[in-house]
Amino acid sequence: MSAPLPEALRARFQRYIEEGLSGRAAASRLKLSPATGARWALAIRRTGRAEAARQGRPKGKGKLDPHLGFFAEIIAQDGDITMPELSAALFDATRVQAHPNAIGKFLRKLGYTYKKITGCHRTPPCEGKATARGLVQAPHSSRIEAPGTRCLY
Repeated sequence: MSAPLPEALRARFQRYIEEGLSGRAAASRLKLSPATGARWALAIRRTGRAEAARQGRPKGKGKLDPHLGFFAEIIAQDGDITMPELSAALFDATRVQAHPNAIGKFLRKLGYTYKKITGCHRTPPCEGKATARGLVQAPHSSRIEAPGTRCLY
């Protein structure tokens, strides 16, 4: 999906409309399609502005969204649970089938991350800090670190 046209272009279009040009004439001056000009002119007549519409899927409309509490409860019980195990637990409890990848994306969108176990052959041991194991909820900003949720790379 392409990005919406810039606000500066919309403001110039609005000035042309306020000067008395039609939507098609203003669109041809700005090298826009006549359909876009007619649509923006209608929006200006109705609301006074030609704002870009929201893009993408509406928030909170996925099939996993109603089961957020279920996931939080399962993760609180066992933070070291795998995505296929979460998928099976969701199916057993609610008869909703979801692919483990979809559950992983859903949990990452909510701020849950999987933390590595320190002391493995790939990660050096962390000195002086207790690290989290399993699924934990990371802070909203990547620059802010909560105690025990530091990512080890």
